[in-house]
Formats: sequence, C-alpha cells, structure tokens
Amino acid sequence: MPFSDFHGNPEVVRRLREMLAHEHFPQAVVLAGPAGSGKYTLALMLAQAMNCLSPVVSDGLPDFCGRCANCVRISGSADLETRLTEAVEARENLRDADKKETRLFVQTHPDVLIIPPDPPQMMIKVDQVRRVIESIYFRPGEAKERVYIFTDSAFMKEAANSLLKVLEEPPDFATIFLLAENAGELLPTIRSRSMIVSLAPLTVGEIEEYLAKHRPEWKPAQRALVARLSEGAVGRARSFDLAAYTAARANALTVLSAALRSGEHSDLFKTTETYRAGAEGREKTDRLLRTLYSLLQDLLFVHSGARQLVRNTDIESELIRLAGQADFEWILRAADGLAEVERGMRRNLLRSLSLDAFAVAMERV
Repeated sequence: MPFSDFHGNPEVVRRLREMLAHEHFPQAVVLAGPAGSGKYTLALMLAQAMNCLSPVVSDGLPDFCGRCANCVRISGSADLETRLTEAVEARENLRDADKKETRLFVQTHPDVLIIPPDPPQMMIKVDQVRRVIESIYFRPGEAKERVYIFTDSAFMKEAANSLLKVLEEPPDFATIFLLAENAGELLPTIRSRSMIVSLAPLTVGEIEEYLAKHRPEWKPAQRALVARLSEGAVGRARSFDLAAYTAARANALTVLSAALRSGEHSDLFKTTETYRAGAEGREKTDRLLRTLYSLLQDLLFVHSGARQLVRNTDIESELIRLAGQADFEWILRAADGLAEVERGMRRNLLRSLSLDAFAVAMERV
C-alpha cells in the first residue's frame, strides 16, 4: 500500500513526504483528525518509508516498496484491533501477579513500537512511557529509525510528564507519533515540542466515490447514507457495519415513536426486552444510544430548516413526520433523558427498564 493508496488529504501527505526527502522530519509529530481519518495508517506508512530497505520514488518523493523485510514486518501492525485483542488475551493468560505488572504494546518490528491505551482505564500509563524511555536512546538494531506510535491522546498525568522529558531531548534516530482526535487534548507543553499535522475530514462526495470502489455490493442510497454517517472519516466508512446500524435505527425509531405517543407500548416492550445484560448487550445498547442521538440531531436539522444536513437521508420522510410531533423543547429533553440512561448504565441499572423509563417519561400528553 504505497502513499498513493492513502485516501484524502493529499497536500498534507505531500508535505510530510517532502520533509522525508529533505531529511528534516521532526522528532515528534502530532497527527490530529477525527476517528477513522487515517492517522494510524499514515503513521505506519511514514514508519515504512523511513525504514524501507529498497526505497522507491513516486511523484518525485520518497515512497516504500511494501515488500522488503522491514516493510512487511511494520505492516504486520496495520490491523490494530486484531493485534490489541491478541495482546489482551496474552496478558489474561499470565499469572495474576504478572498481569498487574504487564502493560499493552503492539510490536511486529523490533524498532517500531505501538503504544495503545491500557485497559481498564483506557489511558496511556506511566509504565508504557517508561518502556519507551528504556529503548529510545539505543540506536535501532534492524531499521534506520526507531518509531513510536501513541495511538491515543488520553495520558495519565504522570505518563504525560514522563513523555515530556523525552520530547525535550529526543535522539536524532527516533520519531514519536502522537495520534489525537483533537490536538488540544494533549498538554500544551507536549504540543509545543511537536509538529502538529491535522487531517481534514473528507467530503461526502469523496467518501461515496471511495465506497463505490471498495463496497460495490452496497446500493447508491446505502453508500450515500454511510458517507454522511461516517462524518468524513474514510476508515469509519470502510468498516461501517450497515446491517447493525440499520437494526439499531429500527429500534431507535420504535423508542422515539413510543415516546411521542401515549398509551400503546407493546412494540416498545418487545424491542427493549432484547437489550440484555453482558458485554454483547452493552455493545448493542451503546449502538442504540448513539443512533438515538443521531436521529435527534436530524430532527433538529429538520426543525431548523437545514434539511441538507440530515444524515439519515433514506428515512427523511419518517423524520419529517416525527419532527411534526416533536418541538425543540421535547428534543432537548429527550437528549437529556438519553444522558440519564447512559448514567444508569454506568450504575449497572437494567437496560431494558432504563429504555422503557426513558420512552414513558418522554411521552407527550
């Protein structure tokens, strides 16, 4: 996968490659952009370009072959979700005493280290940064450049302060990538010692064009829907579970319809009783709540006369019907009610009852 296969932000990618060409690449780079915008993919590509054993040139700028030992091993970290699952499972197989001392890392090349947020807090912890400090000042063994990729901006305070010490005096043969949805999530002192590169969201048309090539089994209306729901993030669009979203949206419409009319709750109860306890039930409920928020936003767009911003375009007529029954005050109260359901989930309240209570509480009399 050469740089030409990276979708979107061509000027940003070109600028980074020009820095590689002139050997002026910074020691610390913040790649900022929405989830799914390609931050992690781009960081791995740059790691390959830095360390390719048979470097090539395309469009007059450095590229990587994708076939040499370094390129292949670095690309082994591309499926981050799978690598993280493997790392978590490996830790679970350790003795209890060892589990507490073990932090998550992904490493398919000895000189390229991926540092993800560590569960259960899902934050970068000080022990992970210490691992970076232990190795960063040693010259790479099999690559030209040591590369460290922090996949999230959520740092524990002590971890952020430890990283700051490295950024003050980084070695010439190491590059640190910090991935963030918003660069402002990082400490000002970290930002001041890094170059900030922002990836802009793609247009709906660009996402649709991409999906036409990579998801040809979807109908044009489905591609248009996913392009709007992905909010300009091509990675999110590529991995979008359309069937799961459609099922969640059908349930969300049932909940909203029940809340906008009084008396008849049989359809509501049939829907909410399927939301059970356990990890699978939690994921299903999270998806339902995200979908409910999305529909409430669309109702606000319809009410405000900004129908061009509606994302669920394939059910626009249904949204117009619901908007006729729901005024601004009701929509805002519904959003507050959903926040209460989320708080109840954190307290382990029964999910089906929480959803029932939400719909009944929101009934218009």
